[in-house]
Amino acid sequence: MNIHQFSKAKVKWSVVIQAHDRSMDGVTWNVSPNGLFIRCAKPLRLYEVCNLTIDVPGAEGLVEASAEVVWSNIFGQDDEATPRGMGVRFLHISSKDRQAIAKELLQQLKAEKVDPSELQDLRTIMMGKDEISSEAA
Repeated sequence: MNIHQFSKAKVKWSVVIQAHDRSMDGVTWNVSPNGLFIRCAKPLRLYEVCNLTIDVPGAEGLVEASAEVVWSNIFGQDDEATPRGMGVRFLHISSKDRQAIAKELLQQLKAEKVDPSELQDLRTIMMGKDEISSEAA
């Protein structure tokens, strides 16, 4: 597995996107600890930066992050194969919020019976620095 590639799951979480002076609602389509694909009516353009508020089930409150658009389907079809929306990578997200995303993804992927070896990246994110240090010792 590429070190920058993380497990991702197809989940539907509500997202509020803030960019410039506008706000819009979206729904996640694919989620990883490093970013999301968001279905929305008017995706932002490539490289635009936005602030996201994500309703992650099980999180202690809403998850907030800043993100950059790395893929956008502004003018293409809007169907199940090519949904209208945008892929974003997180520029800034707290460790706590990234852990909340990883925890929910881990539960989702376990329910889908994904090979446990493919979930190690999510387990690592969920562990605190103290736990990682004690395991290494």
